[in-house]
Amino acid sequence: MKRNETLAALRERPDIAVLVIGGGINGISVFRELALQGVDVLLAEKGDYCSGASAALSRMVHGGLRYLENGEFKLVKESLLERDRLLRNAPHYVAPLPTTVPIFDTFSGIANGAVRFLGLTRRPSRRGAIVIKAGLTLYDVFTASRRLMPVHKFRGARKTLETWPAINPATRSSATYYDAWVSRPERLGLEMLNDAIAASPAAHALNYAQVGSTAEGLILTDIISGETVQVRPHLIINATGGWIDLTNRSIGASAPTMMGGTKGSHIIVDSEELHDALAGQMIYYENEDGRICILFPYLGRVLIGSTDIRVDDPDQVRCEDDELAYILQSLAFVFPSIKIAEEQIVFRFSGVRPLPASQDSFTGRIPRDHFCEFVEPNGKVPATLCMIGGKWTTFRSFGALAADMALERLGLTREVGTEDLAIGGGRDFPADPEKWCAAMASEYRISKARAKTLLERYGSLARAVTDEISRTADVMLPGYGYSQNEIRLIVEREQVETLADIFLRRTTIAITGGLTNELVDAVLAILAAHKAWNAKQAARERAAFVALLKHQHGVDLSDPSETDNKRSAICA
Repeated sequence: MKRNETLAALRERPDIAVLVIGGGINGISVFRELALQGVDVLLAEKGDYCSGASAALSRMVHGGLRYLENGEFKLVKESLLERDRLLRNAPHYVAPLPTTVPIFDTFSGIANGAVRFLGLTRRPSRRGAIVIKAGLTLYDVFTASRRLMPVHKFRGARKTLETWPAINPATRSSATYYDAWVSRPERLGLEMLNDAIAASPAAHALNYAQVGSTAEGLILTDIISGETVQVRPHLIINATGGWIDLTNRSIGASAPTMMGGTKGSHIIVDSEELHDALAGQMIYYENEDGRICILFPYLGRVLIGSTDIRVDDPDQVRCEDDELAYILQSLAFVFPSIKIAEEQIVFRFSGVRPLPASQDSFTGRIPRDHFCEFVEPNGKVPATLCMIGGKWTTFRSFGALAADMALERLGLTREVGTEDLAIGGGRDFPADPEKWCAAMASEYRISKARAKTLLERYGSLARAVTDEISRTADVMLPGYGYSQNEIRLIVEREQVETLADIFLRRTTIAITGGLTNELVDAVLAILAAHKAWNAKQAARERAAFVALLKHQHGVDLSDPSETDNKRSAICA
């Protein structure tokens, strides 16, 4: 259903069973759970889908090795289970990631870890081989009944330095285990959304839709047109993460302070030297201050992070210069011989971890688990179920928990589970991708490399995409391996409203440093034609996008001659 049709349907029938506020990964998850049960549910997101914390994750799908020392065993077991489910249900976007921990001594961290586990200290400390061995052994125990990946192994100093010659020479040993990574988390969220809408005619979703409160009740404002529509849900689910308290206030829910999020910033680096030095693995290491940091190969670049800083206003979060300096310092600690020049930093991003309110002085001790709390109706606002905490890996189980609580409140029962439900292009994903790509290349007369790229972008949905874009003459856009018809299909089918939607979330062009002014103009022409924008509207959209890139992501497109010649063309 198109945007105007959804709004028209709400005008005719404002009474709905459930209103989900927040279109991040958790909001989409509970929306999908309810839609699959046939519930009359509307999702409203004030920005674009997966544009907040759900776009700013570390791209890891993991159990949370470091949470073991906090005693969060249940969370780690659940996370590992959900990780393995994603490996099966979304194989087009989620894949195994060998992860190596450099170790600098043997015994450190034992005493401190014990008292930290007991809550007697908040200070981080360096973890030695014995502590790491204990954690990885638990990791293996938790996954023993469904072994999908190899168990951990240790190396001595000589083998470690042979494998990673550029690593800090003070490394005494290393341990390698397996977790997973996600290539396109925003697209995975979008595919879940589309699956839900396709499964139920009673499920509707709107991005750029703000929910507020007036004397007459709840009002949904279409940010694109300014139009307002009254909505009367029986139940609200507040899935806005770091914005939960702000959302409760904006809708008039009588709720105490629930959230105390922290900011995590990351950078993307274009360095062949660093990329090769990783030898295809993630390096999961402690900085000199004891903070856990990561770096791993990401779509031809290297992702490095992250910070952990308390924030008061989630709308003002970005990667600041002092965080950038910290991240580069952490890199210099683990790979001291590798220097990163300013122009090699192609992207910065930052998001708010949706953590529960806490007075803990050490942010790493704040629980990462998730739970839900009801805010009872107050005469003006119906009962509101708040989804508190959580991590990206556990979005399915968190959504299922919230949905079950909502169903019970509504007097309904669950009909369908999602534990083994494939997501989007993960359905019928080929067991032999090489053979599949060769067949598609032959059928559609495209190169095998192009077929492989489309499979990586869309999974098994690549066949339908290729069928659509090959119906008319197509032209490749400059520099990044997208075609005019491919972008046109994204604009027409994926609820795109802005250039940022395309470059930051529907594709990985921006995050991997593939933006040029020429490409922006080519995509803008497609978007403007679809939206019937005049030259002034198109120019305003372009200026807003360029300003957003510079302020939020450290990408400066203001000087075409400087920017367009700085990067080599890459393939998404």
